[in-house]
Amino acid sequence: MLLSPDGGEMLLTHHRKLDRWLQLGGHCDGEADVAQVALREAREESGLAGITLLSPEVFDIDIHEIPANTREPAHLHYDLRYVMRAGSRGFAVSHESRALAWVPFAEVGRYTCAPSVLRLRDRVLADRGAEAAHRIGRDTG
Repeated sequence: MLLSPDGGEMLLTHHRKLDRWLQLGGHCDGEADVAQVALREAREESGLAGITLLSPEVFDIDIHEIPANTREPAHLHYDLRYVMRAGSRGFAVSHESRALAWVPFAEVGRYTCAPSVLRLRDRVLADRGAEAAHRIGRDTG
């Protein structure tokens, strides 16, 4: 998940092949460093150079079935998700997308009803709440 520089929005892609709004992502294609793959894919799909990984830890895992098609049988797809922050807002749409949009968290549901994207948004918001509560407790304790 790529956050805006101020952390108030997430970048969604209108995926060209799937024709729906999703978070950025890609395939490892044999590369072992999944965090670096996530950074590379975010840079390639957004055109943004100044992206930083907020944690080396996997933030979320989504497992979903990919239906059979003419090239391959049905199979499970594993999305390992990281949280990243963009250094600027000036994205460039790649050939993999129809469009990109910085979407405020409260408006994500207007773009997609995909449970995996909504769960990702909700986890970021929950983590922010826990982080704020921890800060407040630390400051008053």
